[in-house]
Amino acid sequence: MVADEALAILDRLLPDYGLSNLQETVFCQVWEGKTYAEIAEACSYEHSYIRDVGFRLWQELSAALGQKISKSNVKAVLSRYGRNAQPPAPLGAGRSTEPTGNTSGLPLESPTGPVPLHSSFYIERPPVEAQTYREVLQPGSLIRIKAPHFRGKTSLLRRILAHGHAHGLQTVTLSLHRADRAIFTELDRFLRWLCANLSYQLGIEPRLDDYWNADLGSKVSCTVYIEAYLLGQCGDVAIALDNLDILFGFPDLCREFLPLLRTWYEDARELPTWRRLRWILVYATNEYVPLQIHQSPFNVGLAIRLPEFTTSQIQDLAQRHGLEVGDDISTLEPLIQMVGCCPGLVRMALFHLAQGTLTMAQLMRTAPTLAGIYSHHLRQLLAALSPHPDLQATYQAMVTAAGAVTMDPVMAYRLDSLGLIQLDGNQARPACDLYRQYFSTFLPVDPALFAREQIEVS
Repeated sequence: MVADEALAILDRLLPDYGLSNLQETVFCQVWEGKTYAEIAEACSYEHSYIRDVGFRLWQELSAALGQKISKSNVKAVLSRYGRNAQPPAPLGAGRSTEPTGNTSGLPLESPTGPVPLHSSFYIERPPVEAQTYREVLQPGSLIRIKAPHFRGKTSLLRRILAHGHAHGLQTVTLSLHRADRAIFTELDRFLRWLCANLSYQLGIEPRLDDYWNADLGSKVSCTVYIEAYLLGQCGDVAIALDNLDILFGFPDLCREFLPLLRTWYEDARELPTWRRLRWILVYATNEYVPLQIHQSPFNVGLAIRLPEFTTSQIQDLAQRHGLEVGDDISTLEPLIQMVGCCPGLVRMALFHLAQGTLTMAQLMRTAPTLAGIYSHHLRQLLAALSPHPDLQATYQAMVTAAGAVTMDPVMAYRLDSLGLIQLDGNQARPACDLYRQYFSTFLPVDPALFAREQIEVS
């Protein structure tokens, strides 16, 4: 078994864990017999940090498999697991009008979370990858990736960082989902969290108190810490801020941090030290506190808006799942009619069809219901709409209309940011039949139903 096959097994065993680029690198290098010291030297990390990355990964695997996993036995255990794994059941229908079950020989991957770095199921969307791979190597660059959830932002981000790493960049990913909510309540706490995490991922001992000066203020202290301390001990770095839109719920923090981020980007034009940084901002919507044009980081750098799949890309992905759809896209037309060309929704459907847990007819019948495979995703969208009666009313009118409707630009923008509509000029319609059927049933919704839930559209 090669490392890529082992990674596919790892993704099945840990579907909700979400391996980082570094964890995947450590796993593959261990699989190929490298020591932690060799991995640390090759990746420009401290030996102790690489050892800690491996230890935490073995802990997760141990819990998933119910037995002790370590660097020394992981290869034997996963190889044995791969030999004993049962093949997926064939599709029940077996009719010529349906895609047949998995015949590719590739292990199926969980459709939740980002597509793993070494996955055979990642579909490129030219020219996006080429543009971002080229830009991340440019000194002082900034890449902005904006798309609704389920469009593959984090999957693309991992590949950009891997490309940068392969060309000598150190990489850091800061997912704001992992920060405690209290971190966002004060600028000083947030900037200290930022610097501490940068230090940890770069393998540099945190020394915040040596550089933090109350008289200078937290913004200057943070700037000096990055410029004088961190960049003095590492090479060129790509820093990714994933789920950046979490900040938009904290207006005071936005007004302070976002202009600071813009100044760091602009400093790269004049100061060689700051040219060693590359920034990648990933967010689902840019509904944030209004800033003056010269203070915003959302009107500079390379802007990437991820498109949906084309029908040929869906056909390609279906074939990679081992579904015998042939050259005629008609076998996939019911799926496309139901979920459109949204990458995440398509990927989830193809997984269940290839696994044999659903036929196409069953999928069509249950998809927009509480018992369907999209129930969690739909509930989260409903939760996102629940605090906004005006948005609910607008969308309810749309999903019950006979055709496309003309919308207020602000409402259209907000619904488009959630991925709920498809725009054609000034006309809009529901993004897919899945949303039309579900929301025509469940809108309007009482906001109290979601008052105690943490809303996170996935």
